[in-house]
Amino acid sequence: MNKILNNCIRSSLSSNGNTFFSTLSRHYSYKSDISLDVLYPQSRQTIFTPPPPPPKANNKFNGYIPINQLKITYSRSSGPGGQNVNCVDTKVDIRFHVASVDWLSDETKKLLVEKQRGRITKDGYFVIKNDATRFQQTNLADGLEAIRNIIRKVEQSTQSEPSPESVERHRRNHEKATRERLMIKRQRSMTKADRRGNDTIV
Repeated sequence: MNKILNNCIRSSLSSNGNTFFSTLSRHYSYKSDISLDVLYPQSRQTIFTPPPPPPKANNKFNGYIPINQLKITYSRSSGPGGQNVNCVDTKVDIRFHVASVDWLSDETKKLLVEKQRGRITKDGYFVIKNDATRFQQTNLADGLEAIRNIIRKVEQSTQSEPSPESVERHRRNHEKATRERLMIKRQRSMTKADRRGNDTIV
């Protein structure tokens, strides 16, 4: 059997070595049944970075944070976690210079400095730290989402002047609540007066 196999290999090499090795690699190469190209045959296997979304018409934050304008550092996480805590830098520190970034409007920058003073350093850097999980990329994604939520909350904190209809509605509700409170108070007073009258008769 071995002699026949050796003769086949020798004849294949003599005729066309490239054909032999391609056939051998095709027959003896291993591919898992759960590989990406088997599970998702129609998907692209290359990494794709989508373009940033267009800016909003009202000059508000659109959720896009360019990574190249952030300073991202990793360190050891605190707390229990086994030996992984002492071996892997999973804690993430994300910061950006508020005055220098171009993905925030001047109004949003001003509101961010006013509303989030505790997160801004003396050098003008906005800082977010996250070590909620033991996975570096998960902490990074959570930190970026925290930045988005803070910026959106800051932009929504600007209160506009109430409309005349809102002012009139608030006045009516206040008067109604006052009338109900006085009516309840009057009823309780009459109930107490009746009790005192009954005590006097007895």
